[in-house]
Amino acid sequence: MKNVRLTIIAFLLGLATIANAQNVDDILNSYFENTGGIDAWKNLKGLKIHAKVNQGGIEIPLEIVQMKDGRQYTKISIQGQEIKQGVFDGTNLWNTNFQTMKAEKADEESTANAKLDANDFPDSFFDYKKKGYKVDLAGKETFDGAETYKLKLTREPRTVDGVSVEDVLYWFFEVESSVPIGQESEIKEGPYKGQMSQTKMSDYKEVAGLYFPYSMTQGIKGGPSQPIIIEKIEVNPAVSDADFKFPSN
Repeated sequence: MKNVRLTIIAFLLGLATIANAQNVDDILNSYFENTGGIDAWKNLKGLKIHAKVNQGGIEIPLEIVQMKDGRQYTKISIQGQEIKQGVFDGTNLWNTNFQTMKAEKADEESTANAKLDANDFPDSFFDYKKKGYKVDLAGKETFDGAETYKLKLTREPRTVDGVSVEDVLYWFFEVESSVPIGQESEIKEGPYKGQMSQTKMSDYKEVAGLYFPYSMTQGIKGGPSQPIIIEKIEVNPAVSDADFKFPSN
């Protein structure tokens, strides 16, 4: 009798696992379908995002480039100067030192983590199984006033201060539209270590057959945040190797 009970429990657990996997994939399939279709996302080669943030009443323009091959940069325009941050050429990561205004290569740890992030174009959920990621349905939750599916995304471990740490992000997909409207993750380093970062996204608009959020807010859950206004998104922009090359200073 004991063996029969264990068999039944194992069977029920197996059914629960299958149902969870189906629910997750249904949500993600609806997401890609509702934002342009999986084939359109597969054909996406890169993005150039023109945005702005407000710091102390001053609007600061941003240009963010993300390419399918992992290359990326953020260009900040301040008082007539263009400053590049988070530049990754596929091999090297570098930033501009705001004090010296000279380019500096990042350390090995930061570069290794940037290589992991390069896998996530156009986002972490695209081909997540091939990447070795795990996605679990953590139930329903109200996020920013909307009913959402809460998905737990577990990516490859990252390295922080020489230690391998779990990389978990929680995404919130609006039930009605099946599009993400929020994301949270634990901060692993810096002055806010241990707190949860939070991103809110809304105002989806169509660009070349794909839909992107044009309004985002990033910050600390329950704490300070920074609105980011997206003004324009270019699909498959023309870029050159020089755009990502470490300058000779």
